[in-house]
Amino acid sequence: MKTTLNLLHVNEWGIKNTDRPLLISGPCSAETEEQVLATAHALKDQAVSVFRAGIWKPRTRPNTFEGVGSEGLKWLTKVKQETGMKVATEVANAKHAYEALKHNIDVLWIGARTTVNPFAVQEIAEALEGVDIPVFVKNPINPDLELWIGALERLNAVGITKLGAIHRGFSSYGDSSFRNAPNWQIPIELKRRFPELLIINDPSHIGGKRNLIQSLSQKAMDLDFDGLMVEVHTDPDKAWSDAQQQLTPAQFREMIQSLRIRSKGSVEQTHSKLTDLRKKIDHFDHELMELLEARMKVSSEIGDFKRDNNMIVLQNNRWNEVLEQSIALGNKKGLSAELISRIFKAIHQESINIQTDIINKVEVKVF
Repeated sequence: MKTTLNLLHVNEWGIKNTDRPLLISGPCSAETEEQVLATAHALKDQAVSVFRAGIWKPRTRPNTFEGVGSEGLKWLTKVKQETGMKVATEVANAKHAYEALKHNIDVLWIGARTTVNPFAVQEIAEALEGVDIPVFVKNPINPDLELWIGALERLNAVGITKLGAIHRGFSSYGDSSFRNAPNWQIPIELKRRFPELLIINDPSHIGGKRNLIQSLSQKAMDLDFDGLMVEVHTDPDKAWSDAQQQLTPAQFREMIQSLRIRSKGSVEQTHSKLTDLRKKIDHFDHELMELLEARMKVSSEIGDFKRDNNMIVLQNNRWNEVLEQSIALGNKKGLSAELISRIFKAIHQESINIQTDIINKVEVKVF
């Protein structure tokens, strides 16, 4: 279902320093008034457009620090008064939204655990109806683009036009170098569908470790994200939540200064060398489609054979052999194991679907 969003450009949001990248920064959690103010003052001269701090913290397990609550909103008000920065916090329900508005919070965001629940998003949307405030929506925990779009649509439907998305990665099972798998193709597809939508990257939650934040931030810039939300704490090792993924103000400054903001290219460049290279990509993509078509025809023939010989579809030994050989060959050709694994798992699933349909097809006998 194709939809559109009625959005205002970020330059009309009333936020200073909206040149790319838009920077939203501050501690994961507001812990004490002193900690919040100290971090804010350390960031006020670093081109940060919006100071962020979590007031209510939806934690995975109970009996952990779940935020200071509404008291922390007063501290954010002081940040505004003393630094002139806009302030932002997460809201997870209608009550949070009302409390934030009562304390004149400038920017709100909806967290990943809330985005997965359309009922909660709808309640927040209704609480914000008629309010002129920027709202960001983090991607849902699970890799579900339609659910992410649905949350944006619910907010837009009540008149929120200062609307943005935050890519914070997706939960995945098993070992990974990231806290949350980036799955870059999902925010890229979101941008393709809604090119006018402001999309920023949250390298803190994707990486989960401070030594990954710079490389993730650079990749986001290279993929034309509009900004970054980065967690910064004056003493991150002693933070009450997510200590490993927060930077010091000095580390944040160094990271931002190291970013290379590359050009999108001039019209002349786009229509010369780049056009030629894209034509080559189009040619190879066409060849890939031809090869996939031929491969699936063979899968159909295998399905016919298994049906005629009363064989099960999934042959695990054969599948393991195919995957291991493909990863090894890909490695020799400079292709990552992750890429090969994803491609061949998708191809294998499609082959299973085709063969399953074939062996379960009921033939109609004519008498």
